Amino acid sequence: MELAQIRLLVSDFPAVYRFYRDVLGLKPQFEAESGPYAKLSPDTGHASIALQDRAQMAGVLGQLGAEPGGYRALVVLRVEDLDTAHAELISRGAEFTRDPGPMGERMRVAYLEDPEGNLIELQEWLTLREQAGNAPA
Repeated sequence: MELAQIRLLVSDFPAVYRFYRDVLGLKPQFEAESGPYAKLSPDTGHASIALQDRAQMAGVLGQLGAEPGGYRALVVLRVEDLDTAHAELISRGAEFTRDPGPMGERMRVAYLEDPEGNLIELQEWLTLREQAGNAPA
């Protein structure tokens, strides 16, 4: 079995698409601002995120249920310099729910939400796992 992608089901596809493309700066595999599907990737790494119009998927399944309440997804994006990424995203219109701060001893994180309320974590690793395992106790 191979994980192909993680897909967020969204109600306002154009708004969420523009957020991931224009605010977070992810690159679309193809332009699809009106949906019903898009796949976007960062400049580095192999991971990507896919967006799927919730109403279109409900038609495929015959049902999908009510709009989810509370946080139902967490998108994690690793950055080299959290403070720089934070400032750049603010300049593009992002509003953070938590500014950069420590999470344990190995990383710093900041949080924001996409237009549908999905939680996004930006993380900067201070110590790589390999280095942490070799550190003196």
